Parts: sequence; C-alpha cells; structure tokens
Amino acid sequence: MIHPSAVIDPSARIGANVSIGAFCVVGPDVEIGDGTRIGPHVVIDGPTRIGRDNHIHAFSALGGEPQDKKYRDQPTRLEIGDRNTIREFCTFNRGTAEDAGLTRIGNDNWIMAYVHLAHDCIVGDHTIFANAASLAGHCRVDDYAILGGFSLVHQFCQIGAHAFTAMGSVINRDVPPFVTVAGTYAEPHGINSEGLRRRGYDRERIGAIKKAYRTIYKSGLPLSEARAALAEAAPEAPDVQMMIDFIDRSQRSLVR
Repeated sequence: MIHPSAVIDPSARIGANVSIGAFCVVGPDVEIGDGTRIGPHVVIDGPTRIGRDNHIHAFSALGGEPQDKKYRDQPTRLEIGDRNTIREFCTFNRGTAEDAGLTRIGNDNWIMAYVHLAHDCIVGDHTIFANAASLAGHCRVDDYAILGGFSLVHQFCQIGAHAFTAMGSVINRDVPPFVTVAGTYAEPHGINSEGLRRRGYDRERIGAIKKAYRTIYKSGLPLSEARAALAEAAPEAPDVQMMIDFIDRSQRSLVR
C-alpha cells in the first residue's frame, strides 16, 4: 500500500497495513506504526516516531528541523501517539537541545488544517486544534483542551485540561484547566461548562469548578491567597486540586 512515486529511506521502519500516498517522502530514522494512513505529498523527517492507526492528510510536513536559530543539527525528535487525525498542511517540528529535545503529541487528537506545533511542544490526549491554531516553542496543551481556529499561543505558555480558547484568541499567559478564554490578548470568560457536560461531568463537579473559578477571578484575592482558598476545598474536589497543581507549575502567570 505504498504508492510507487513515494520515496522511502531504506532505514525507515514501516509497520503492517500502513498506506503511503503519492509523492510522499519518508526520511531516515522514521518509524510508522501499524495501520497508519498517509495521504499524498506528505514529508516526514526523522528522528520521528508515529504510532498506530493515525490518519495524516495531504501536504503535511512532520519532523522538520526546529525553527530555532540556535539549532545545530542535534539529534532531537518528534513523537506522535496513536489514533490521531492530522489534516492538510500541518507542520510539526522536532525539539531542541535547549529543552528536552522532544516534541510530543499524544493519542486521539483531532488536529485540523494548517496547525503549527513548534519545537519542544507537548500535547496531551483528546485535544482539538481547529484550523490554523498555532503553538510557539515550548508550549504545553493538556488533555481535552480545545483551541479555536486561528488561536495563537505564545512560547512557554500552558493550556490546562478541558480549557477552551475562542476563535482568534491571542494567548500570552497560562490558561488554567476548565477555563474559557477569548480576545487579543485573551481574557477569561467563565468555564467550559458545555464541554464538561458532554464529557459526563455532573452538576456537583461542575459546581465545584465554577466556585474555584470565582475564587481565582471574581474574589479580588491575590493569586497566592486564591490558591490557599482553593486548597481548603481540594480534599473533596479532585478537579480543584487539578487547578491548584496547574497554578503551581505555571511559569508565565495566569490569564486574568
């Protein structure tokens, strides 16, 4: 199931039932897992590992050198998990030696056309990136986060689990779990209640998250005092503990 016009380096490892379309280029140090489908005109450079049952659409470029002027051909890598959909014209770059040398995308992600994931980004599972959403270098996006079309995320920013960024958001600070943001620069607009309901969160869990949101954004407390208030509720609300953990690891401060 490899088109005769595709160029496959002899060192590339291709799993069972992999299909590779016309005019693709698969370079050295590339591994493609069983059942993955690759459309025409896709370029995959190594070192890159792609897992099982992914669907990569036409004209994507994966595993290219990082867009970092300090890069000096170090052996950094890209890792893509299982069951991801990667639509047309996406670009995912390898990591840099200044970080962990790794760009990683997890499992079951839905990544639409023209999405750019820069060097050293870490993306979890079950995320959605709408058309032309872009991450600068060293960003982290946690499980079930949704980035609206044309969302732009500044380098080193983090997007928490179940967060939602509206179309055209420009994000220059960290977005906590469950929070919806919008605007240039992005500001908080409540929690992603609809997304949580669709994922089976009951009224009690959503209520605890809303209360935590109000503590951070509506109480007028400094962040350190808001965190202390959240800690009192955390033993009975694991979702609140997730928000505390995010605050503790935040490097660029929160969107507020």
